[in-house]
Amino acid sequence: MPTAASITTVAHVIQLSVGPVFLLTGIGAMLSVLTSRLARIVDRFRTLNNTKDEERIVHEQEMTMLLSRARWIHWAISLCTLSALLICIVIAALFVGSVMSLDPSSTISVLFILAMLALISGLLCFLREIFLATGLIEKYGK
Repeated sequence: MPTAASITTVAHVIQLSVGPVFLLTGIGAMLSVLTSRLARIVDRFRTLNNTKDEERIVHEQEMTMLLSRARWIHWAISLCTLSALLICIVIAALFVGSVMSLDPSSTISVLFILAMLALISGLLCFLREIFLATGLIEKYGK
């Protein structure tokens, strides 16, 4: 039979994990946006790649830009996913530390900092991809 102290401890750990869970929700939404952008880039590249040889030469520069954008989005997805995985490990460490009566605070701090660095890097990659996309629009819009 669980004691009141153990129920209180689990409730406290759940309270501590709510913040990282909301962060996971935000990262999930970000990943949805990133994968959608990647799908559009891939679709456009396939469309241009399936044109006749003469037309493909005209679109060569755009195809090169699409490849670059795809690489940046790939990095953004990878880094945001890494961030989400690290946040999941943080949540698991909170519960493991509670159950085993350990103090995982230094481990959790390092993992959380790494998660934030991965997320920041992913967002910077996304920002670079947006810069390339808007540059492409400006170039072909004139």
